Amino acid sequence: MNTRQQLRRAILLAACSATGIACAQNYPTQPVRMLVGYAAGGGADGIIRAIAPELSEALGQPVIIDNRPGGGTVIATQAVANSKADGYTMYVMDHAFIVNPVLVGKLPYDSLRDFTAVGGISSSSTTLAVVHPSLPVKSVKDLVALARANPGKLNFASGGSGTVPHIMGELFNAVTKIKITHIPYKSTGLAIYAVTSGETMVGWGGIFAAKGLVDTNKLRALAIAAAARSDVMPQVPTFVEAGWPQIDATSHRGILAPAGTPREVVLRMNAAINKVLLMPAVRARMTDVGYVVTGGSPEDFGRVIKTEMEKWSKVLHDANIKAE
Repeated sequence: MNTRQQLRRAILLAACSATGIACAQNYPTQPVRMLVGYAAGGGADGIIRAIAPELSEALGQPVIIDNRPGGGTVIATQAVANSKADGYTMYVMDHAFIVNPVLVGKLPYDSLRDFTAVGGISSSSTTLAVVHPSLPVKSVKDLVALARANPGKLNFASGGSGTVPHIMGELFNAVTKIKITHIPYKSTGLAIYAVTSGETMVGWGGIFAAKGLVDTNKLRALAIAAAARSDVMPQVPTFVEAGWPQIDATSHRGILAPAGTPREVVLRMNAAINKVLLMPAVRARMTDVGYVVTGGSPEDFGRVIKTEMEKWSKVLHDANIKAE
């Protein structure tokens, strides 16, 4: 940074300290930190890394990804809620933000009051129901019939209590009026392995974790919890096709800022996100791994969050699901 740039930055920072308006007009003048509630790799972390280089360029400042795993994403979420509302600390939201008010119960923040929506990035529905090949079922209808004929004798694996696969397994039980007992594992990988080894005969997990095993006949995929078939595994029908449209695991990812962040800052970040999401390379990068690019206004994303919270709150309450 040359002397002129240093002087300009000092003047801007002084203005930011004096008035929030000046800060918003010149935002950003320093790196923007994006907190993620998981370790590096996959999910919300993968989404922000897919757009971070282009987002940095669009903003003219580095976008720093800050992984803070733990507490079912509560650690990272609380850190953002407690951050200064200046646009330099934001949160990469995923499905955990939607379900934690019910799963966790008493949170150290208010999920609606303490945050402001900045913009959506993607949606996806990649949760599959799979079975061990030796199980005599080839469809969802077959599995329901087998479970009804053998109450309490089947188990299903998931990557942990309160995860999307766990929730979908319990929703499946509730909708079909059967009882397949949940067996939580420490990760989706371990849950999928448990099904391939025959330790549990039914499993719920991500399409990408299961694809290779399905392709090599080590697992049988029954259906995907989505409104439409996936381009990744187009041969697998949806639960809608199977006759249970209620079983839809579409989840949404996007950016949140602390409540009180200046409107001009929110709109600046939103414009940068939408600009990046229109780039063909970014769209290809995301669609190749099964994500649907969303974007839109802060208000659009805010409505998605509110609607999803209402929907999943009912599902969780009805199935009496809590984090363990």
